Order: sequence, then C-alpha cells, then structure tokens
Amino acid sequence: MPEPDPKADLRRYLQIAREALLWKLDGLSEYDVRRPMVPTGTNLLGLVKHVASVEAGYFGEIFGRRFDEPLPWFDERAEPNADMWATAEESRQEIIGLYQRVWAHSDLTIDALALDAIGHVPWWPDDHSEVTLHWILVHMIAETNRHAGHADIVRELIDGTAGLRADNNNMAEGEPAWWETYRTRVERAAHDAGST
Repeated sequence: MPEPDPKADLRRYLQIAREALLWKLDGLSEYDVRRPMVPTGTNLLGLVKHVASVEAGYFGEIFGRRFDEPLPWFDERAEPNADMWATAEESRQEIIGLYQRVWAHSDLTIDALALDAIGHVPWWPDDHSEVTLHWILVHMIAETNRHAGHADIVRELIDGTAGLRADNNNMAEGEPAWWETYRTRVERAAHDAGST
C-alpha cells in the first residue's frame, strides 16, 4: 500500500471541484453562461470569476506569494458584487484563462509550502487570521464545492443538464419520464407534510 500523502489528496479534491465548476459552462451560449437565474443574480460565468478571484487571494497574498494579475473588481472603488458577474467586455475565454492561471499559481504555492506553513488572512478577525496551508486547502475545497453546487442548480435551470462531470454524472439513472414521476412523488410528499 502506498504511503499516504495528505497534501496530494487535498490537492486532488480541489482539482476535482475546479473541473466540476468549469464543466458547467460546456456547450452553453454566451448568453446562457452569463444569465442570472435566481433573484440574487447568480450566474455560471460569475461563479467562475468569483472562485478564481478568491483562490488567487487565499493561495497568494495570505502566504506572501501574491498573484500578479490585477483583479479590478476587488478594488475598493469597485461596485458591490463586481466579482460575481462578467461584463459584456469580459470574454468567457478571459475568465476561464484567469481561473486556469490562478490554478497554476495556487498549485505552485501548494507545492512550495508544507501543510503546516503559516499564513495570515487580513480580512478575517484577528483571533482567526493566522492559518496554515492545510486550513486554506480545506477552506478552498469547501468554497469551490459550494459554488460548484450553485452552478449545478443554475445549469439545471438553464437546460436540464445535471451531474458532477461529463464522465460521471453521479445521478440516478432514469429517462425524462422517470424523473418526472420522481419529482411528482417528491412534490406530493412536500405537499402532504405541509398540510398537516
């Protein structure tokens, strides 16, 4: 049995989450990757832009390894939520490319530091601002998966596509009629529970 490698395991889970998030853009029009599908404006390309930006900070500035590209949506004069959507001038390729460059930068940080390496998160409360690389890896896995979950729902609302990734949809097998029957049963149970 191979020797356990916790850092490699954490990095693998982070990469799986990154790829799941990007897969949600596949095959969609420019309009669909940008369109807000819920009242708070959540959209697929904005989720990628946000996660790229957050990851750049957590594996960069916190460990003294700043990501060198400007992220103007984080400027103090930027409008609120500027990192959560793409302007018409920001192309899908630009945002995906940014995310992939952030991955490369983050992976260099992960490779260079031990799991117990200390960093400082200036936007966290003072009593929690000192962190380890291990802590930040776990935090970014959770953050990326949280937003990949948002992307799951947004993508399903757009065109019905669901699942973890193209080669593993992790969904129960069923034709559209099966899913409609299943949904009807779930709705009936909700209605029955709500009427008691």
